[in-house]
Amino acid sequence: MERAARNETPTGDGDIDPAGTVLSVRDLKVSFALADGTVEAVRGVDFSVASGETVAIVGESGSGKSQTVMALMGLLASNGRASGEALYRGEDLLRLSPRKLNRIRGDKITMIFQEPMSSLDPLYRIGRQIAEPMIFHRGVSARAARARVLELLKLVQIPDAERRIDAYPHELSGGQRQRVMIAMALANDPDILIADEPTTALDVTIQAEMLRLLKELQERLGMAVVFITHDLGIVRRFADRVYVMQAGKVVEEGRVDAIFAAPKDAYTKMLLAAEPEGTKPPVPASAPVVLEGRGVSVSFHIGGGLFSGDPFELKAVDRITLRVRQGQTVGIVGESGSGKSTLGRALLRLIPSRGEIAFEGRDIAGLDLRRERPLRRQMQIVFQDPYGSLSPRLTVGQIVTEGLLVHEPQLGRRERERRAAEALREVQLDPAMQSRYPHEFSGGQRQRIAIARAMILKPRLVVLDEPTSALDRSVQKEIIELLRKLQRDNDLTYLFISHDLAVVRALSDWVMVMKDGKVVEEGPTEEVFAEPAQEYTRRLMAAAFLTQREGEAPAG
Repeated sequence: MERAARNETPTGDGDIDPAGTVLSVRDLKVSFALADGTVEAVRGVDFSVASGETVAIVGESGSGKSQTVMALMGLLASNGRASGEALYRGEDLLRLSPRKLNRIRGDKITMIFQEPMSSLDPLYRIGRQIAEPMIFHRGVSARAARARVLELLKLVQIPDAERRIDAYPHELSGGQRQRVMIAMALANDPDILIADEPTTALDVTIQAEMLRLLKELQERLGMAVVFITHDLGIVRRFADRVYVMQAGKVVEEGRVDAIFAAPKDAYTKMLLAAEPEGTKPPVPASAPVVLEGRGVSVSFHIGGGLFSGDPFELKAVDRITLRVRQGQTVGIVGESGSGKSTLGRALLRLIPSRGEIAFEGRDIAGLDLRRERPLRRQMQIVFQDPYGSLSPRLTVGQIVTEGLLVHEPQLGRRERERRAAEALREVQLDPAMQSRYPHEFSGGQRQRIAIARAMILKPRLVVLDEPTSALDRSVQKEIIELLRKLQRDNDLTYLFISHDLAVVRALSDWVMVMKDGKVVEEGPTEEVFAEPAQEYTRRLMAAAFLTQREGEAPAG
């Protein structure tokens, strides 16, 4: 692939000729001072990036990849310290004064963060936020800045840019907010763009669009890109060279094609082998029906206020019928806004809905709270964000036994602790951890805690709402194996909601594809994946499994 302003000569195993290098990092170390000692997050990292090149830094959560770039940008927490050398066009970023670093940061070196809603100010219109780097660094007038913002919004393919320029962040979709972050990063034509997990929370189709857009912009502007990710599929598609990090160190580096073809380090081999595997056999047609919905609909009334325009009805779920049998895993897939999570919540009676819903043959759609409560223990849910769904004020033992206090109030403290220990062992956690708090655990461990909270009540049906989307691939694989084991041991029925088609394929035996509140296609998982009948499904599949470089044949 030809890139603008490319000036590099490979010198062996992924090295770049210094003449084309725009950033050179040597012996970077990052540590954090804590009350009980010092944590070394980055331990002597070296890497470089050339003009027009894409370098990926990969590794699991806690590997030090994000702290590496945060140190370069001067964005470490107040207790963080960085040492070493980070040369940008002859200037050491680690030794610049805040004033001099601000001259470069946001102008010549810019950054896109993982969660745009946290990075964008909810009180300011997006046009003003995109214009700020131009006004601050270049002294551009407000009128000229607005014209440039419109140009940037069109460049990143925001529809109806003239109207969207005055929108607030909450008025845009996740993909549109990420495009705004890209526009802001490109405002001053930077030399280096750092993208820290910019596609993690996006649907597969939006993710593919983001990567395509970044690639096009890079070729047009000739900028270098440093891509931080744990998704090796993205690395294979998008990067030229890769650095693999583990426990704060680079354990392997080189050209992407060479690393993928013949990884040398055991950790790299483990990462490459961490894709979801296996399939689930279908349940017998004679298996009893656990959950059935007929004509299930959910609508939201939008607008009608003083500043929110004319009211209208949004049909989030539109007359859906489904049947889930004992031991079955029904995967529900679709893009954000397709209605899949809303359907899951409606079937559990967590939000109002219309239509018929039956659990084990009993109509539950019309039950009041008193008559519904005994059924709650049989129908549990595991949410996408375990940190958000676990109270930071409760210990793990208290979190896991919350349901017992409601459904088995006669149990004493010792019996609850025994049941909690049993549930934690079932999800492969040490029961001795009951006295700890959620922040003391990794993302994968927190998800196991959330699963234990659901399993302690011995449910018949579990709704899994994006339970692996925020996890590393290796941790995803562990959670998938855990969910399979729990299903086999307890004869569980799952409703698995996800936009990650690789995970759905590994875990589900039946799949439903949703778009705009409707089911557009459904059937046995392997049949739908092998020969999707609908164009929308084919587009989802193409975006999800497009991990090969252009010109390669799909694997398998």
